[in-house]
Amino acid sequence: MRILVVEDEPEMASVIRQALEAQGMLADCVGSIAGAETALQQRVHDLLLLDRQLPDGDGIRLIPTARSILPDVPVILLTGMGGVAQRVQGLDLGADDYLAKPFAVEELIARIRAIGRRPALASIPTVVVGRMTFDFSAREARVDNEPVALPRRQLLVLEALCLRAGRTVVREWLSERVYGFEDNIQSNALDAHISKLRRQLEAVNAGVSIHVIRGVGYLMRANDD
Repeated sequence: MRILVVEDEPEMASVIRQALEAQGMLADCVGSIAGAETALQQRVHDLLLLDRQLPDGDGIRLIPTARSILPDVPVILLTGMGGVAQRVQGLDLGADDYLAKPFAVEELIARIRAIGRRPALASIPTVVVGRMTFDFSAREARVDNEPVALPRRQLLVLEALCLRAGRTVVREWLSERVYGFEDNIQSNALDAHISKLRRQLEAVNAGVSIHVIRGVGYLMRANDD
C-alpha cells in the first residue's frame, strides 16, 4: 500500500512515515496542497492522509481534486481542528475518516486497516498462488497457514505481484508500488529485491515462481502453471 501524507509539520510527518513503514507500507510526504496536487498526478497512491491546516489553505479543499484524479481513493483527515462541527464538515465533504491531533499512531494504523477492509476497497481480499495465500487486508503471506516473514521492500514487491498474479507486471508499474518519491533507487535495486524474494519463497516451498520477462517486467505464477 502506498500512502500520500499531506502534513506540513516535519516532525509529525516523520513520525507518521516511520509508523507506516514499520507496517510495511510506503509513504510519500508533502507539506502543502500544491505539493499534494502534483503528487496525486502520479496516480500511484492507495490512500490519502490529509492535514487541514496547511500553509496554502484548508486541506479539505484537496478532496475534490483527489477524487477527480483517483475516484476511489480513501481520505483520512488528520487535524487539530477536532470540534464536532469540523468533524462533520470534513465527513460531509467526502472524507472517509477523521482523526483529531494528538493521536496515537497505533490508532491511525488501525483506522487504515479498517478502511482497507471495507467492501469497496477489499474486492480482492486474498489471492492464492501455488501453496501461498496473500491476504491484502492483513498484508500478510502464508504458506500452509504459516506466516512468511519478509522485509518491507520484499513485502511491497510480493503485494504488487499478487495483485496481478498470472499476468506480466511492467517494471515501471512495479517500481511505483515499491519506491517512494524520496527513495534513492539504484539501477539494480528492484532486481535485487526480486532475487531475494524468490529465494525466500523457495525456502518456504511456496510453490511459486517469479519469471523475468526480458525488456518488459516480471511474471509470478504457480509452479504447476
